[in-house]
Amino acid sequence: MTTPSMHGGNIAIVGAAETDRIGKVPDVSMIHLHTNAARRAIADAGIDISEIDGVATAGPTAIELADMLGLRPRWADGTMLGGCSFMALVRHASAAIASGAANVVLVTHGESGRSRTGVPHYAPSPSSMGGQFEQPYGALAPYSSFTTPVLAFMASRGFTREDLAEVVVSQRLWAIPNERAQRRDPIDVAGVLAAPPVAYPFTRDMCCVVTDAGGALVLMSAERARDLPSADRAVYVLGSGEGTESVIVSQMDDLESFGPFRRGAKEAFETAGVTHDDIDHLMFYDAFAHLPLYMLEDTGFVGKGESAEFFREGHTRPGGDLPMNTQGGGLSYTHSGMYGMFAIQEAVRQLRGEAVVQVPDVHTSFVQGVGMMFGAGGSLVLSNERP
Repeated sequence: MTTPSMHGGNIAIVGAAETDRIGKVPDVSMIHLHTNAARRAIADAGIDISEIDGVATAGPTAIELADMLGLRPRWADGTMLGGCSFMALVRHASAAIASGAANVVLVTHGESGRSRTGVPHYAPSPSSMGGQFEQPYGALAPYSSFTTPVLAFMASRGFTREDLAEVVVSQRLWAIPNERAQRRDPIDVAGVLAAPPVAYPFTRDMCCVVTDAGGALVLMSAERARDLPSADRAVYVLGSGEGTESVIVSQMDDLESFGPFRRGAKEAFETAGVTHDDIDHLMFYDAFAHLPLYMLEDTGFVGKGESAEFFREGHTRPGGDLPMNTQGGGLSYTHSGMYGMFAIQEAVRQLRGEAVVQVPDVHTSFVQGVGMMFGAGGSLVLSNERP
């Protein structure tokens, strides 16, 4: 028997939901953010929880999550690649379903990033790469670790802090009408630059919001999805890619370009059998304002040095020809610590025609994630049409 491809629309996302509350949710623990999102996604799929035989998550173990839900899965995945773990887990779940290792897979995320309720305490080890070679020099958090590559990237292209601010302004326009977005006040470039400084070149608004939130997905074969009452809401996995580099920013192969973005996107396009011109919508992980600039160039949507002008010309804004981060992104919508799940959630909503700010005629969405600062990348091509 020939094993079906994990790509080409053979795998469907049939359930997708976020937690009922996002933002500041101090009365809900991390694991219960997972289970809240999981139950909502299962209900969205219109299936019974007993059908799930695969569980995938990053944060708590898949064992803990399954046990909390009363599940005894025959397949589990706890891949941890930081914020892009969920792009990778969708890819891994697709492979499991295609191979027959699982029939219905639940992928979950939950993080009490703001309230820190029920979050295990992990002290950084002085023997780790970061503990030896970055933390002694003050690189203790993402905003300080990212400063070196972003300054190198900007210098190589002649970009300015105004270009970083333009990304924030473009993202905020999508968030203003979205009542679940955490930052909704209108802002301009001058306002972004005047915000409190965090670590040069970043001001507060160039850094993501910090929230409590969760999300979950349910995947199964496209053939099985045809039998669901909600079959017309299925979203298909056309292609995917992933990659890793170093666990610390100072050991990037190239400060001015990220290999996992390039390699993962290339594989995603090749496995999907589509080109950049076929993409209607983008979800780019934007924990900090420089990431969409890197991603536009590294994933091939624009050439080297062209990303800032692409933003200034309004292509990613409402009404633009390549709408991006249409719920406000990590900079304005939500960012629990690992944002990748929320990028996928918005892509699914757009493809279903259910987004708060709906883009017309969306048939394909490209989703790009980053993990552990510049440590990993994950890429997905999703569609509401099965080839």
